[in-house]
Amino acid sequence: MIALTSRPVKRNWVTISFASTLYLCPVLDLLLSEIPDPLQAEIRLGLQEALVNAAKHGNKLDPSKTVVVRFCLIQDYCWWIISDQGGGFKPPCQCQLREEENDKHTHDSDLPHDEHECGRGLYILYQIFDRVQWNRTGTELTLCKKVTTAYKRQDW
Repeated sequence: MIALTSRPVKRNWVTISFASTLYLCPVLDLLLSEIPDPLQAEIRLGLQEALVNAAKHGNKLDPSKTVVVRFCLIQDYCWWIISDQGGGFKPPCQCQLREEENDKHTHDSDLPHDEHECGRGLYILYQIFDRVQWNRTGTELTLCKKVTTAYKRQDW
């Protein structure tokens, strides 16, 4: 069972938390509720990757641990801050995996050891979001995407 808690934090921020699980459809639906339709599929893929990383790699799918997501829409930017209760990891400065190398790998476990910290999932995050940043312990991920100006409704 997934428990979602929504409560305002600070100004326009909303916080949800849920037990570590890979059943993420209701969480993703909530996180995408304010995203314009043309961007929904792309951002859904990126958020799903980030949430799977937090639940699976961070919290080791331990149902007693939670994933917390704070999110807001400020002007033309949507922000998500995803935290887990895991031991963290050493975040990469940026993803250096080239697209042609990414296409060869179907699973992170297929990557050579030196590329493992920026496997396919992290590559996806860097391609989708305008900002990808971890705290120094690797337990909190901040994602940002410009969402509205490119997709404002045109009146004919």
